[in-house]
Amino acid sequence: MKIYIFRLALVFSCFGELLQWNTYHNFAAASSELRIDQGQISMPPRPERPAKDICSVGLNLLPRPHSVSITEFGAVGDGVTTNTHAFQNAIFYVRSFADKGGAQLFVPAGMWLTGSFNLTSHLTLFLDKDAVILGTEDPNWWPVIDPLPSYGRGRELPGGRHISLIHGEGLVDVIITGENGTIDGQGAVWWQKYHNKTLEYTRGHLVELINSKDIVISNLTFLNSPFWNIHPVYCSNVFIQNVTILAPWDSPNTDGIDPDSSMDVCIQDCFISTGDDLISIKSGWDEYGIKYGRPSSNIVIRHVVGSTYTSAGIAIGSEMSGGVSEVYVNDMLIYNVRTGIYLKTSRGRGGYIRDIFISNMDMINANIAIRFSGSYGDHPDDEYDPHALPVVEKIFIENITGKNITFAGQLEGLPDAPFKDIHLSNISLDMDSLDETWNCSNVWGFSESVYPEPCRELQTKPNRLSLVRSFTNDVDCKDS
Repeated sequence: MKIYIFRLALVFSCFGELLQWNTYHNFAAASSELRIDQGQISMPPRPERPAKDICSVGLNLLPRPHSVSITEFGAVGDGVTTNTHAFQNAIFYVRSFADKGGAQLFVPAGMWLTGSFNLTSHLTLFLDKDAVILGTEDPNWWPVIDPLPSYGRGRELPGGRHISLIHGEGLVDVIITGENGTIDGQGAVWWQKYHNKTLEYTRGHLVELINSKDIVISNLTFLNSPFWNIHPVYCSNVFIQNVTILAPWDSPNTDGIDPDSSMDVCIQDCFISTGDDLISIKSGWDEYGIKYGRPSSNIVIRHVVGSTYTSAGIAIGSEMSGGVSEVYVNDMLIYNVRTGIYLKTSRGRGGYIRDIFISNMDMINANIAIRFSGSYGDHPDDEYDPHALPVVEKIFIENITGKNITFAGQLEGLPDAPFKDIHLSNISLDMDSLDETWNCSNVWGFSESVYPEPCRELQTKPNRLSLVRSFTNDVDCKDS
């Protein structure tokens, strides 16, 4: 319980000192169809509550009717014995309970060294408070699998990719939880391969679930992932709650949580400190993502605290070729970050980023508070279509405070695909210097009560900026 209590104390002390919980704030809403009213721009109101209150559904953590311990399959928790076959055999056994309400696989106190293993439907993987699942440092226990169809190749290298430590595909009703047990990927050996350029395939994640639904990940600590930490891809009804994700600040590409071509995702009450984006929403890469055509939508992120010296607190992209929309971010505290809010895309991505609502965020020690880039990232191969231009529109950012900010905003669209309908409201940033605060090109939008004053492309003040009820007034995730 010590780690758990420490984490909660850290999170709530941070919020208590640095973040005023404001669930009564309203978002600025407007449609993309503007009207001219007596020479002024006016915008009809647009509700911004999630179409489906995914966080209000609550977590299904009811006990399974059947339970087995990993020790019943010969596992030894000494941190030395490799238990891959024990985990695989245990999962195979609990499949027999799928039509009987499912089963729980209990991992007791100990250091359980293992290679990759696949989950099954109607399963609860439950870690004791003193249980640690250790990913082996032997790459042979992380088999190479096919690339995702929306990526066309491994994200780092052509060809396949290493499987995640905890993996699942085509599953339903899966719970990964515990009493704040730990899943440690022992990623240092992988990071070294990355820096030495000796990787043969793309590194594996800690947890990846593919084409699955009704997923719960809660009450756990994730450490030292080789690559991204938690990666739900082509999934729906995903709840990630009350998790801690930690990796050294200089660990490469250790994103915290990356919903990818997924819908109805709730991320809340988390603490994340890693070497890359804390949360990054994706939907496929260039021509492969366009062809696969699976967007990310209805994603609610709330009550998250985190730090990343190298990357962003909340990011969208740069792999967004299937489209990203209806993202609702509320009540975040981010500190010691390179970028607070980052929308990333590029020529050749295609797709869209639209209907993004970010409110009630505090930033402390950020190089750039708000950044949009239309020229970010690489391409999977030379077959991408340079004429596939991304659409970025209807971005709402309000109720943002910042301390020790170097640049207020760098917003750079594309000349032939400007970013439009950007709405900034009630933003106050304490700048290190007022010599250079905003840099904008190929963007346009609206602003109200923003300090320092934004660039001229965002200085249009509509005569009616409708404030409607914030989705947080009605989307109140239930205790579980």
